[in-house]
Amino acid sequence: MFESAEIGHVIDKDTFEAEVPALREALLEAQFELQQQGRFPVIVLINGIEGAGKGETVKLLNEWMDPRLIEVRTFDQQTDEELARPPAWRYWRMLPAKGRMGIFFGNWYSQMLQGRVHGEIKDPRLDQAIAGAERLEKMLCDEGALIFKFWFHLSKKQMKARLKGLKDDPLHSWRISPLDWQQSQTYDKFVKYGERVLRRTSRDYAPWHVIEGMDSCYRSLTVGRILLDGLRQALDRSKIKPQKVNVAPLPALDGQITLLDSLDMTRRLDKADYEEQLITEQARFAGLLRDKRMRQHALVAVFEGNDAAGKGGAIRRVAAALDPRQYSIVPIAAPTEEERAHPYMWRFWRHIPARGKFTMFDRSWYGRVLVERVEGFCSQADWLRAYGEINDFEEQIADAGVVVVKFWLAIDKETQLERFQEREEIPFKRFKITEDDWRNRDKWDAYRAAVCDMVDRTSTEISPWTLVEANDKRWARVKVLRTLNQALEAAFERTAKQARKKKR
Repeated sequence: MFESAEIGHVIDKDTFEAEVPALREALLEAQFELQQQGRFPVIVLINGIEGAGKGETVKLLNEWMDPRLIEVRTFDQQTDEELARPPAWRYWRMLPAKGRMGIFFGNWYSQMLQGRVHGEIKDPRLDQAIAGAERLEKMLCDEGALIFKFWFHLSKKQMKARLKGLKDDPLHSWRISPLDWQQSQTYDKFVKYGERVLRRTSRDYAPWHVIEGMDSCYRSLTVGRILLDGLRQALDRSKIKPQKVNVAPLPALDGQITLLDSLDMTRRLDKADYEEQLITEQARFAGLLRDKRMRQHALVAVFEGNDAAGKGGAIRRVAAALDPRQYSIVPIAAPTEEERAHPYMWRFWRHIPARGKFTMFDRSWYGRVLVERVEGFCSQADWLRAYGEINDFEEQIADAGVVVVKFWLAIDKETQLERFQEREEIPFKRFKITEDDWRNRDKWDAYRAAVCDMVDRTSTEISPWTLVEANDKRWARVKVLRTLNQALEAAFERTAKQARKKKR
């Protein structure tokens, strides 16, 4: 795979200097058109052999293009903040917005390769990381991102010659880093696993480009040309009418019994039982969040439900059990301009809590398969694809120790009407009712079908849905707290069981 990058490609200085002005002008034009269109971000992943010119090439790109529209990110040793969250969190929060370019050193490929070369992970973990990278890049490209992946290469002979030359030069010996010496000892392993990663992850939507790094003129022009060609193709595609995507429809639910139909909406608690059970579950919850075992976990609670189902009241009863410093509440409304400029899941990834912390989402990433589906805010292909993306997201955060608890608060149509009318009649509740609420009520059946599909496709062993009978607010609030307690206790037991297995 690397043979063609070891044959000694060279471009003489005169040719280089003659071609650079036109290339630079074309890159700048493409960069400003990218900003003006604002349709997609550009992500450039920099990987390869130490000393193959990665840093020098990116420095030159910053000179050729407008650096104000380029974000260069280096992911070195993980910080304490990053270690306390799922591995992908550090990358998601740094993704460039539409119209901008992000250049990532030390990206997800660097982490998996270094881990395998130095024996920190074995082949199964490497394969798992490769599959995760493929899913991430496919999702980003489906959202419109343009991804360039560069592997800067040197042969073993070239690498040793470079190190010897720098070592013997007192003016430039400082350029040799500890990582250079380290990689000179592990070169064969690094290339072996690098080839495996490139072979598995070079796809039509995000191919790898292997760049011979010995000659600076050759590598710089080659990278510049690849960037320009890719940018121009992506920018010009906006002038072509997009083709309609054909997707298989989901089966209709007409006449079928659904999970929502199976709920006993008559469940109730009288005031005395409610007050006793509420305080018991709140005390239990407060104790669990203070438990030292919580240091190995984070807790995410997702609240979805019909309009006027009591999500806010349930969240307040959960919060009432805790010190405000122990939790955060993230209300999800229509996306802001900043959020629309990023991939859909970006605004949720950045709110994932650190270990020991608790976050409640008042509505969530499920908006894509609920309101966006019903209201036509996204295409059918987008919301059908979202089921898999959501399951993958929840699996990633669960693997990192996050306990995910998802609630759908269900009420019947008659109860909703009563609560709407009550909100209109009581002055301090009028702010809770809007024209959108009445309009959504007219689409009751469409939302019901979307909810059933959502539960069927995203209620997994890792993060199952809890359907809450919410006609009676007292019953719903106690069930929410009890479910959170049971989820934390089960997570603590699983962790303890895994620890006991390791000791055997």
